[in-house]
Amino acid sequence: MGTSEKSGLDLVVGQTVSRTMQVTPETVRTYASLTGDYNPLHFDETFVAGTSFGRLVAHGGITTGILHALVAEDMPGPGTVFLSQNWTFTAPVFAEDTITARAEVLSVHETKPVCSLRIEVTRSDGEVVLEGEAWCYRFLPGG
Repeated sequence: MGTSEKSGLDLVVGQTVSRTMQVTPETVRTYASLTGDYNPLHFDETFVAGTSFGRLVAHGGITTGILHALVAEDMPGPGTVFLSQNWTFTAPVFAEDTITARAEVLSVHETKPVCSLRIEVTRSDGEVVLEGEAWCYRFLPGG
């Protein structure tokens, strides 16, 4: 290694951050409009009544979207992108749910602006709806 260059990430292992958002029917409609995903699980109450969900569910992309905001705005911060994600959806998110994303720093590269995070998203009732890990890279000014 032999370099004194630092990673540029002011993070420490164990550091955490969280971000909360309200999911609404409008959120679901907007996401569908942006992506073209009009799956009946999100819009057809008769269809979804016959499933194990029993009621309309939000797109998984809405659940993961809060994670993009968390890493880009909160930690590591502006200029951050995901390099990889390994997460599992463990429960549904319904319209009118409030969800909270949490990230914990698992490791920080010594010389590159790269870190690994433990990821979890929960509903306001405490049920975990997504869990896993992700690697992030932060583009730094001038770098």
